Amino acid sequence: MWQDKLKEIIYILEHSDVNEIDVTFLGKRYHVVKSSPVSTDSPDHKAHSAPEAVSATESAPTRTETSNEEDSIIGNEVLSPMPGTFYNSASPEDDAFVNKGDKVNKGDTLCIIEAMKIMNEIEAEEDGVVSKILVENGDPVEYNQPLFIIDPSG
Repeated sequence: MWQDKLKEIIYILEHSDVNEIDVTFLGKRYHVVKSSPVSTDSPDHKAHSAPEAVSATESAPTRTETSNEEDSIIGNEVLSPMPGTFYNSASPEDDAFVNKGDKVNKGDTLCIIEAMKIMNEIEAEEDGVVSKILVENGDPVEYNQPLFIIDPSG
């Protein structure tokens, strides 16, 4: 029963502008945060910080120019909306969702971030071409870490 209530709390958090909810239910405190890791004060507190589905639209894109000896990459960064593990495909046998040079449309899946055993699909925020993939498959990622650079003019 309390698991259903917790799922409802996470659903409300996902579909609202609220970033944090703190609820006490049946003598247990639940602190749910949308965009940052949670620390607990005592061991009897349960904490859940990763909503089941979080899209990359919660991270504001930033314009970046990366210079290296071969070329200059211009585009918008796609930032990780949560800490977790980066996966470029749904399973090890599958092809990567996107590769460098691929055209993507708004809403296309770019990768998966696993957080607390929940697989969160990260979607493209805009149409464009993948200029660069900044993370390797299986790498740990942090909140707001750049994952991709997408050139909207491509």
